[in-house]
Amino acid sequence: MTDLETRVTPSRAPLLRRAAPALLGYAAIRALGLVALAVWSATRGKSAYTVLTARWDSLWYARVAELGYGYEVRLPNGDVHSNLAFFPLLPWLERLLHAITPLSYADAGFAVSLLASLAAACGIFAVADRVYGPRVGICAVALWAVLPVGIVQSMAYSESLFTALAAWSLYALLTGRWICAGTLAALAGLTRPVGAAVVAAVWVAGVLSFVRDRSTTYTPSAHHDTHAPAHTLGAPDDMDASTRAPGAPDATHASAPTPGTPGSTHAPAPTPGAGAPRTPFAPPAPALRRALGMVLAPLGAAGYVLWVGRRTGEGLLGYLDVQAGWRNGFDGGYAFARFVADKFTSFPSALAGVGLIVGVALLLWLYVTGIRRRQPVELLVYTGVVLALALCASSYFGSKPRLLLPAFPVLLPLACALARLRTSRSVLVTTVLAIASAIYGAFWLNGSGPP
Repeated sequence: MTDLETRVTPSRAPLLRRAAPALLGYAAIRALGLVALAVWSATRGKSAYTVLTARWDSLWYARVAELGYGYEVRLPNGDVHSNLAFFPLLPWLERLLHAITPLSYADAGFAVSLLASLAAACGIFAVADRVYGPRVGICAVALWAVLPVGIVQSMAYSESLFTALAAWSLYALLTGRWICAGTLAALAGLTRPVGAAVVAAVWVAGVLSFVRDRSTTYTPSAHHDTHAPAHTLGAPDDMDASTRAPGAPDATHASAPTPGTPGSTHAPAPTPGAGAPRTPFAPPAPALRRALGMVLAPLGAAGYVLWVGRRTGEGLLGYLDVQAGWRNGFDGGYAFARFVADKFTSFPSALAGVGLIVGVALLLWLYVTGIRRRQPVELLVYTGVVLALALCASSYFGSKPRLLLPAFPVLLPLACALARLRTSRSVLVTTVLAIASAIYGAFWLNGSGPP
């Protein structure tokens, strides 16, 4: 038995143990945000719990859970707001939890959101740990928690549920679990329209894997000798420095494949340390499993869109008509550009315009940085689609920040930078950001418009 083989142990327990600091930190940051919201709301004579569970989209989800689809509101300007615009997985879970517990539909939505946010944090850690290691994983979770709009993660909205499904689907792709990845992608497609991003990640990864099958020959000896990267054996989920034999080399950096090319053992190894991708790929799965995962992935979103089309009598365009009633659509960013340009018509609002431009530029820079650092193609495709749908849609502009919440891989370059700091400094930076996020979240949710 080789040294690598002796270090392979069941993966779930070690992953959860490594994720424990990230989850504890995440829970502390979210608790701080909820306390700040409660205090701020109390000073304004409002109920923080009502803000989290019974306003804006939370009401629409709870109404779907209680009464089903068919409710709509006709506005004086002729717009029709139909609850068919809201995907069904969150209302289904609210209805299920209401049926088996004493919780109201609103309470059930809040409970689902809290549990889903923890699952999302664990999934984000799993992805970052797989690619960069546990320290970057902890930092990635902390940065996702301290986003200015992080308070939405605790609302009875679908962002936390979707992010959890997306993160674990991406992790399943990175570990070669194609059927699991496809199933989770299908569930993500039943959660939000941006489920298309997860489907795209599964399909692009699948197509590339079949292309590689045609151009290369898989040789078991290239993956199972003592010089192969540990991730090829499925070991990195299960081992850390404490499990290595004295004097044994760190297999996670022994021979790293080029990100986006699972199974390659000929690329030069990246420089060890935070910011250098590890070896996040498993051996190629059987073609049948990959094909099945690809078939499963779009079923959720496609099924709901087709059902809406049949219910409205508009066929394939039915869901687009429903979204048009909410003035949602995809215009390539034209409406958003006009919105930003309008900010420069007066001096105070011009500052907001500058802030929006800087924010978009930062997002694009982080995405390009991920490309330059050779993030796995699954993450790049997913993040690119999320960013495109959020920034190029003609939806309510106040909601764009929360629509970007699922784009967690864009935070990985920042997480790598934070992980390179000494622990005391990284904790200080995270604490300052957490306080700022808590204050801003309390201010934001007590404003006039919906998040």
